[in-house]
Amino acid sequence: MTHAENAVVDYFPLTEECHHYTRRSDVDWDIQKYWAQRYSIFSLYDEGIHMTDDAWFGVTPEPVANKVAEDLAALTSKSKTVLIDMFAGAGGNVIAFALSKRWSTIIAIEKDPSVIACAQHNANIYGVYEQITWIKDDSFSYLESNSSTIDPSKTVIFASPPWGGPGYTTDKIFNLNTMSPYSIKQIQNACKGMDSALYLPRTSDLRQIAKLAPGEEKIEVVQYCMEGASKALVAYIPAVVAATS
Repeated sequence: MTHAENAVVDYFPLTEECHHYTRRSDVDWDIQKYWAQRYSIFSLYDEGIHMTDDAWFGVTPEPVANKVAEDLAALTSKSKTVLIDMFAGAGGNVIAFALSKRWSTIIAIEKDPSVIACAQHNANIYGVYEQITWIKDDSFSYLESNSSTIDPSKTVIFASPPWGGPGYTTDKIFNLNTMSPYSIKQIQNACKGMDSALYLPRTSDLRQIAKLAPGEEKIEVVQYCMEGASKALVAYIPAVVAATS
């Protein structure tokens, strides 16, 4: 059995690290502001949405996730039918991609068993659990071990990587080359053979993003706002096409 086959999962049960908070007093102080925005993060929060405490820092607010899904569908050739979410987290983006009904195949990769359990549970609340192939694995290992079976001509990568914690908000210009735990170069090297969309801090260094453009191609960068405030940007990057002899 291959590494990838071992990684495919049907269902992960919720663990003691998965929480559905109903009272502010139960929420740790450092995530209370995110919990206060819970209905913007998941409009169906009261239906039983679960997240790990760390997942609150990285989940994409639902209106932003829906707009990103809409834009990615519009900017992508109809020949692309497979979407891989490299860092599925608690499911905010991958749920929006599934709700868009744009993709024939959606693969969600998440290496933390508690976080992928939350994502599956939340996707079930939104009625899209069965539309998603769930992979518990390191995304870089998965892409490398499946490089012979992934068809770049049909596949788009979406990556919303960890940004290194909430400290990024204090940077006037965010250095993507020192982003932790994965730098922009590491992420781009893993997915450069396919069209990709990278969800990044709103203050990301645009000069560093521009350097990711293949050849004379252009990168489209979109700032996503909610209630008048920018939440993040997405860089839509064309694939690096291998030269033919």
